[in-house]
Amino acid sequence: MAKIHTTAIVHPAAELAGDVEVGPFCVIESDVRIGPGCRLAENVILRRFTTLGKDNVVDAFCVLGGLPQDFKFAPDRVTYLRIGDGNVFREGVTISRATKEGNATVVGNNTYWMAGSHAGHDSLVEDQAVLVNGSVVAGHACIGRRAILSSHAGVHQFCWVGEMAMLQGNAGISMHMPPYTIAAKGINLIGGLNIVGLRRAKDLSDKDRHEIREAFDLTYRRGLSRQEALAEMDSHGEWGAAAGKFRDFLHKVNTAQKPYNRGLCKLLMKD
Repeated sequence: MAKIHTTAIVHPAAELAGDVEVGPFCVIESDVRIGPGCRLAENVILRRFTTLGKDNVVDAFCVLGGLPQDFKFAPDRVTYLRIGDGNVFREGVTISRATKEGNATVVGNNTYWMAGSHAGHDSLVEDQAVLVNGSVVAGHACIGRRAILSSHAGVHQFCWVGEMAMLQGNAGISMHMPPYTIAAKGINLIGGLNIVGLRRAKDLSDKDRHEIREAFDLTYRRGLSRQEALAEMDSHGEWGAAAGKFRDFLHKVNTAQKPYNRGLCKLLMKD
């Protein structure tokens, strides 16, 4: 039987696994589902239509599944927040549910959200992403697997952050950011590849790293148009999956339709 503090308010229509722990002064609304092994600290609010998988940790003053911060949203609309397994939400994290009927904001598995971070409606945050204190993801944005948003970094609506990309503190993007890159402090500026992240990634070989660098150079350092760079990348049938993700990301950006046709972040030109 779930361990629920006497001061917590849990709606009778909420579904809690038998070993869930709910701390003091929490509020769990109707149509919430919480999987096994989840632990809620004090003053957590889980709004309607929120689902948590297993082994999630939710710290104090988080609000998950709140109404979208969208003037067009009708509060009686049925939309969702779906959260996977093994995620950690530290103090004051907020995530909004989706806007359109039947749609969901989605969080993957094993993500880590530090204090005060936020994801807006209809966003997607993939597995093992890290949002550092005060970082924000706007509506309809996508944060790729193992991406890191440093303190107070911001991602504009309808933007994509690629796998293992990293935004430095106070960086912001309103364009798409390729996998394995670093966004420098400022707006829409790529400082280079995420060299430290690539070096630490045990699933990448030296061949993968070389091919990723080649893809990056074709995109940013050879003076090629995006079409020319993609044509050169497409000729490399020997490339592995890692560089293939970089190439596929650029193809996706190149064919994006409104409102996702936001272009690619630019390379920071150093003196």
